[in-house]
Amino acid sequence: MFVPTKIFFTKGVGKHKEYLASFELALRNAGIEICNLVSVSSIFPVGAKIITKSQGLKLLQPGQITHCVMARNSTNEPNRLIASSLGVAIPADKKMYGYLSEHHPFGETEKIAGDYAEDLAATMLATTLGVEFDAERAWNEREQVYKMSGKIVRSFNITQSAQGNKNGLWTTVISVAILLP
Repeated sequence: MFVPTKIFFTKGVGKHKEYLASFELALRNAGIEICNLVSVSSIFPVGAKIITKSQGLKLLQPGQITHCVMARNSTNEPNRLIASSLGVAIPADKKMYGYLSEHHPFGETEKIAGDYAEDLAATMLATTLGVEFDAERAWNEREQVYKMSGKIVRSFNITQSAQGNKNGLWTTVISVAILLP
């Protein structure tokens, strides 16, 4: 059984005439191109420690099978705005799991995409923890309710946005949580 004990976050953007090559360049920009990535669903492991990107990159080896949660988006439309975002919500109770959410929008700024992904992760965690809130309220109002409940200790997002290359090259953005033993 593999339960991650460490997690780090990274993001990147790549542009190339080939779709797959633009993804590879985004992985390189994020520093994780040496890994064989396995996407998993969105649970922040119980007790996992957040480490810095530089600390995490030192733990990776070429060819390593690496579990991740990834948001990814691509376009070859000139000037089209794309984003990828991961929202993170961590419970105050260290014996409880948290949530990661992926969001891959078109036409949203980095701020809007990031707020949406963070709101989504916090809302998923809040519903799991039984925090009562009005889903129709704005994110900044719900965020205060979540944090005041004492059940959610921290939420944040990691977001990458870009505009499609003006000459029609493929542009790929990624936002990634790397899960390590």
